[in-house]
Amino acid sequence: MEELFKQFTSYLASGVEGAAAVIIAFAAVEATWRALQVFFARPAEPDEAKEGVRLRLARWLAVALEFELAADILRTAVAPSWNEIGKLAAIAALRTILNYFLQKEIEQNSQRQRAVSGPSPLQGQAAPGSADVRR
Repeated sequence: MEELFKQFTSYLASGVEGAAAVIIAFAAVEATWRALQVFFARPAEPDEAKEGVRLRLARWLAVALEFELAADILRTAVAPSWNEIGKLAAIAALRTILNYFLQKEIEQNSQRQRAVSGPSPLQGQAAPGSADVRR
């Protein structure tokens, strides 16, 4: 029974890893397509268009990194030797750092977009019951 469980988990980990590969492949194709559109369409704001392509790809890569980490966790859960646990810790740390910086960049871009487009209709309003001190 234990061997059957190990085999099932191994197949499951391979499937999750395959899903990550598919996500990366589709993201790369989409990014290539969008980059070609930016290149040939020559938008009014080319830097913003390029940044949009790059950040969309970064979002998909962050999702794929999560899938890869899940596959590594599945593999380690079956045969947790100290060597494999150490490798998992190193891989998890690297992927977490990559994800952190990708997310940080995505958030910074979102803040820049909000600053450029101005406040939303609800952002300029005072909370109910509070005094508006703007002059």
